[in-house]
Amino acid sequence: MSDQSPPWGTTAPTAQLHHPSEELRAALGTVRAEVAKAVVGQDAAVSGLVIALLCRGHVLLEGVPGVAKTLLVRALSAALDLQTKRVQFTPDLMPGDVTGSLVYDARTAEFSFREGPVFTNLLLADEINRTPPKTQASLLEAMEERQVSIDGTPRPLPDPFLVIATQNPVEYEGTYTLPEAQLDRFLLKLVLPLPERDEEIEVLKRHAAGFDPRDLAGAGLRPVATAEMLARARAEVARVQVAPEVLGYAVDVCRATRRSPSLSLGVSPRGATALLATSRAWAWLSGRGYVTPDDVKALAHPTLRHRVQLRPEADLEGVSTESVLDTVLASVAVPR
Repeated sequence: MSDQSPPWGTTAPTAQLHHPSEELRAALGTVRAEVAKAVVGQDAAVSGLVIALLCRGHVLLEGVPGVAKTLLVRALSAALDLQTKRVQFTPDLMPGDVTGSLVYDARTAEFSFREGPVFTNLLLADEINRTPPKTQASLLEAMEERQVSIDGTPRPLPDPFLVIATQNPVEYEGTYTLPEAQLDRFLLKLVLPLPERDEEIEVLKRHAAGFDPRDLAGAGLRPVATAEMLARARAEVARVQVAPEVLGYAVDVCRATRRSPSLSLGVSPRGATALLATSRAWAWLSGRGYVTPDDVKALAHPTLRHRVQLRPEADLEGVSTESVLDTVLASVAVPR
């Protein structure tokens, strides 16, 4: 599932699971069609977001302004009938503005907790790299433990809970690089490319016909899947089998990044477990009850690209993270 690859369901499954799985896959496949009513293209990003929901992971969306990052998240929440809240990350945003805080009530002379926007199903952390690291770090506990602790009291977050953070490319002015500890907590980093010419023409056609990105209901979007369906799909994904040879292949790919002369930071064991999880979800969406090396390859870029760090000299020479991952995948023997 590269950034340009087609979504699931375009090829015939090689092995069918039982009937309820097919119904669940069909429902999640319909999500793609619903999102397409508002967003042109970006099928791979929709696939990635569904995989993250199946894996209980979080997603970092990167793209230049104007490629429909925010619209994509709003359309996804409408298609899944999930609650969504948006936080615009700015340089003056405080941690309590995200997680919530204790508020003194003069009438009762007591403190009460006022929930922050993090108490939702889909949290859109818009332009997360425009706020300082202290506020970025306010999401760490929520992303890892699915709770926030205020004054020593843990408060659980709803299920499902997914952080979808958007960021502009780091070359843009006024941005803060996300720390490695936080990047590692994102299951996937999805890069939204600029649209092809035909897709851009379709965007303009829709706007010329009166499309309003603020009125998704007017665009015909409707809920086609539910949180309960997601929970059942997760249980199906958990039953997807992984052969020892494929497990070894995933580990070898991650270990190869640690030996790459172009990288100063390779993939951690957490990254290897993330690659396993996303590969199983992709295999299930593809209609199989087992993971193949091709599944691992398909998810390697979106799962690993944000977990590695280029050496300064490699960066100066114009080497990209994507090309390094291509070299790593080509260097690791694929099990038969």
